[in-house]
Amino acid sequence: MSPQGLLVTLEGGEGAGKSTQIARLGERARELGREVITCREPGGTEVGEHLRNALFGLTHAPTALTELMTFSAARAELVTTVIQPALERGAVVICDRFTDSTIAYQGYGRGLNIGTIKAINAIATGGLEPDLTLLFDISPSRGRARGAEGGTDYVEREELTFHERVREGFRTLAHADRDRWIILDAALPVDEVTENAWSALRRFLTI
Repeated sequence: MSPQGLLVTLEGGEGAGKSTQIARLGERARELGREVITCREPGGTEVGEHLRNALFGLTHAPTALTELMTFSAARAELVTTVIQPALERGAVVICDRFTDSTIAYQGYGRGLNIGTIKAINAIATGGLEPDLTLLFDISPSRGRARGAEGGTDYVEREELTFHERVREGFRTLAHADRDRWIILDAALPVDEVTENAWSALRRFLTI
């Protein structure tokens, strides 16, 4: 648990609709009178956005370890300069991706040792973990059909089998920690997904 405030993370594969939902959830939480900070990974800071642009501007995937360390560097900057100060003020922080994406993509997807990933995650975050994680679950084939033809970056252009491994990784993580994770059917109509996600989040805001 965060020392103060509330850290909510949104996870899921490509085309799950997280960008739409984070905006809607943030707006609703503000209507309750809470300070809300929304952010994304990688990114959310000047350093993070530069790293994001450098990474996703590549034509082909870097080595798995390079990818892991780049994401982790962006995360360390985001936690130190944005997330932790907001939590200490008592704010609600809603982040589009966090440490679980690294386990799902670089661990289950790329095959890096999950123990190593968890250790690096802990260093990058100072041990900070989400209070609530919403998994927007959708089949990779359906999620990719929502996106741009052929994908817009090298991750989206990965083979379908890669994205299937990532989805399995997310679902494995969610089933292993049901107190923190809530699985949402992201294939439902977008307004219905919003209502389901808000129902889950609001319970934490009113505790």
